[in-house]
Amino acid sequence: MSHPGTPTATWRVLNLSLELDEPESVLRARAAARAGVSADEIRGLRLGHMALDARRRGARGRVRFVVHVDLQLDAGLESRGNAAFAKALRSGRVIPRMPPAQLAVNAPHISLREGSGSGPRVAVVGSGPAGLFAALALARSGVLVDLIDRGPVLTERSRAVAQFLGTRNLDPEANLLYGEGGAGTYSDGKIYTRVDHALEAPILDEWIACGAPEEIAYDARAHIGTDRLHRILPRIREGMEALGVRFHWRTRLEGLVVDGLAGSQRVSALRTSAGELPCAAVFLALGHSARDSLETLAAQGLMLAPKPFQLGVRIEHPQGLIDTARFGEAALARRLGAAYYSLTSRAGAGAAAAHSFCMCPGGQIVASVNEAGLLCTNGMSNSRHSSPYANAALVTTLGSSETGPGVFAGIDYRERLERKFFVEGGGDWTAPAQRACDFLAGQDSEELVSCSYKMGIRPGRIDALLPEAVRSALGRALEYFDRQIPGYAGPEALLVGIESRSSGAIRMPRDEATRRATGFTNLYPVGEGAGYAGGIMSAAIDGARSAHALLGQGTGG
Repeated sequence: MSHPGTPTATWRVLNLSLELDEPESVLRARAAARAGVSADEIRGLRLGHMALDARRRGARGRVRFVVHVDLQLDAGLESRGNAAFAKALRSGRVIPRMPPAQLAVNAPHISLREGSGSGPRVAVVGSGPAGLFAALALARSGVLVDLIDRGPVLTERSRAVAQFLGTRNLDPEANLLYGEGGAGTYSDGKIYTRVDHALEAPILDEWIACGAPEEIAYDARAHIGTDRLHRILPRIREGMEALGVRFHWRTRLEGLVVDGLAGSQRVSALRTSAGELPCAAVFLALGHSARDSLETLAAQGLMLAPKPFQLGVRIEHPQGLIDTARFGEAALARRLGAAYYSLTSRAGAGAAAAHSFCMCPGGQIVASVNEAGLLCTNGMSNSRHSSPYANAALVTTLGSSETGPGVFAGIDYRERLERKFFVEGGGDWTAPAQRACDFLAGQDSEELVSCSYKMGIRPGRIDALLPEAVRSALGRALEYFDRQIPGYAGPEALLVGIESRSSGAIRMPRDEATRRATGFTNLYPVGEGAGYAGGIMSAAIDGARSAHALLGQGTGG
């Protein structure tokens, strides 16, 4: 029998089965049995991960949940001769869990303990998830922070987006890419990641505290929704302002004030569209579309390197087609909500690998653009997944063998294609579209099915617009995915292009230990635009990790 105050350890029990009609309370006994402990030895239990398994294998196949459960047990149990628990560990049914981290650091480096508002503050460039959580971790630790963003606060940004949809007049500094929250503000709001890090839990807790549903803490397909994000982000900002963070909207980075010799340069201030801003250190969380800022930084000595990136199209289906393929009956879709898929096609037969990405059940396709003359599509959905359409990116990976050499070769390649698709759509952000079956047949689509894209679609030969490397990879993927989801490449499937910003084409090299940019003593590249993340959660974790690095090592003298 344990006593209050006894140290505990957390263990994850993997792959428990939960039927659709069963209450979560049955998991306590199942987790205890699978771990080889008695139920009364469990000091605490929480859902660690829950995923819907809609695969049907033979006559006995059924839709169910697969659940991982985190158990708190007395510390040292693994060394006390419990043979059943030891067997569970050896088999991999039970694994240790790292304790969650905290966003705040109790004792930041002395160079960051200014104690008053008069000293230089840490500057964060970009209010996307990487910049936001870097700034939050610093502020929670007592550090003074200035956060600048070239776009506006969310209310103003929303008005600019609505005006673009209504008039097709694009504000290059206020759109679906620039402004409070970054590009993720107008996305599906997915909060799951393949990154396994102790900072994931406190970041999820932050979202929940500001209004996200509690199930994002364990849902394998955790999703906030664009509508909820628009309520949550102002609450996060208000909490940060209470901690002393100063937000500077409509403030564009125009350069760095740099001291020191090459190889050990130090940033003493930012040159911005609103004037010079002194700083003790800088976090660059630019996002993947700020080419002008990247070129400015490269001219000042910031090392940049090309990296592979994804490119393809959006594919859209009636949500009912996906529901039927995944659940088998409409009643389950009404009960469980819009069905999701994640598909991968391996390389073969002369074609590269391809995969679905950012699948938006019950969502819509949007024009994710910040510059006249270029077209790029993305997907988003609200929390209820209420649209009758399902869309996803269908992409393959490109590198220097396709784009040619040079730091900006990938961005040049991407922009050439975005310009081609813009022209093909008529030059007003109408998007070219083609039925998937016609794409495979290499023929025009004489008639198009309805589409969620509010800027409008018109028939276009997407198969001819795409480079051969992309066309062959997507064609092979469509044929393979159609065998997994009947109708995936059929006449109801619509390809809408182009999807070219699923990931960035540039990386800012940084030291693995200090997380500082190569050649700089106080410059921290973070997030997707720096080449170190691929979504909201991975970017948030990357920003917070770099904040912790600064908090531990200081501003580099």
